[in-house]
Amino acid sequence: MSMPPPVAQDDAQDDTRDEARNEARDANTSAPPAAYRTSVLDSQRALAGSPAAWVNQLRREALEQAHVLSLPTRQDEDWRFTDLSALYRLAFKAASAPAAVVAQAIDPYRIAEAPQRLVFIDGVYAPELSEGPSGEGLTVCSLAQVIAEPSHRLHETVRAHLGTLAPASGGAFAAINTAYLHHGAVLHVARNQAQLTPSHLLFITTREGLASYPRVLVIAEGGSQCHVVEDHVSLHQGAACVNAVTEVHIETNAQVRHARIQRDSRSSFHIARCAVSVARDARYESVSIDLGARLSRLDLSVRQEAPGVHIALDGLALVGNGQLADTHSFIDHAAANGASRQLHKTILSGASHAVFNGRILVRPGAQHTDSAQQSRNLLTSGRARVDAKPQLEIHADDVKCAHGATVGQIDQGELFYLLSRGIAPEAARNLLTYGFAADIINRLGVASLAQRLRQQVLEQTDRAGSPS
Repeated sequence: MSMPPPVAQDDAQDDTRDEARNEARDANTSAPPAAYRTSVLDSQRALAGSPAAWVNQLRREALEQAHVLSLPTRQDEDWRFTDLSALYRLAFKAASAPAAVVAQAIDPYRIAEAPQRLVFIDGVYAPELSEGPSGEGLTVCSLAQVIAEPSHRLHETVRAHLGTLAPASGGAFAAINTAYLHHGAVLHVARNQAQLTPSHLLFITTREGLASYPRVLVIAEGGSQCHVVEDHVSLHQGAACVNAVTEVHIETNAQVRHARIQRDSRSSFHIARCAVSVARDARYESVSIDLGARLSRLDLSVRQEAPGVHIALDGLALVGNGQLADTHSFIDHAAANGASRQLHKTILSGASHAVFNGRILVRPGAQHTDSAQQSRNLLTSGRARVDAKPQLEIHADDVKCAHGATVGQIDQGELFYLLSRGIAPEAARNLLTYGFAADIINRLGVASLAQRLRQQVLEQTDRAGSPS
């Protein structure tokens, strides 16, 4: 494939200025390399005790783990392509109180199709901005509320499930999140109830220098259906840190659709873990879209607990100059007659970097597993870099499994076709880039959100300019 023309001089100068600003910001910080850990642990000591003794116990155990576990570095195999040193040089603190946010400020993030919306400002639940009653058989509520009320009908259910899929022992970031356990969202669907309209969980960061610790717990009882949109956004352009943990429990014959949108500021850091357990004849469909953050990392693990499970994981990362987007996924086929499909796409411009590590494990006895994984990466710049590692580990002999990865530039045949129809070169490239991304965005199943994200992709590809 022939190389595209050189990047426009103005775009190259913009990229260089972005890189210089990032380097200067890191170099000028007076905080020592251990600033992140020190600031996080010091801020945790100011956290008020929980009214629930079992939550305080979880926090104490997690804090011990946070002291003992090492923060990941490039010396760790799972992090060898992702350099966190820029994060570790910065100090963050949890907000003592949320910023005042008027309702109009969140209008651009409203989802018309979502009758329920929970809003969190700087990590703190904002009931005045949340709206919509829970539906029949559906409860969408504040985790802090459930914890504080022992008589709440979900109190014991939450206690039994919280921290079982993403324990504090699972890594330093999970331990830190659990050490701050308080605010978060609970979505519970009762047995045989179907809630097909999406429930919107909106997490907003308003100021730089803050760390927030979103926690989401989804419980879908047997035969139920639900659709949840987990949405992370910024109302500022500075550096903040989001450390998010989501746990999804899907019981027999239940179905969960889960959209996860990350559009934090281009100077922020976003570290997330999502752990899912899928029971017999159940279904989990996930669409993860990363559009923001200076550095983002998603660890997504899904375990098939019994036969008859279907898993679909789709992902899109759109990264520009100075950004790094890292996705690590793990599909664990621990039982027979399971099916999984995964398509992960990245679009890179400028001096950007994307990482994809997709591991599929077929355990002994997991016969008749049908699994397929594909990583597709589009580079619109000669300075962009992708590290893609699809990984199959098979310990059963009667399976159908496949995986692959492609890295390339815009298809010259498709580009020639558009040029021959009179479309300008830059518009043609942007159109092809948009089409590459729209395939994943259209799988969200939420029309208004998909339209908004498609527009954001168009704007970001326009800003990226011509490829280099």
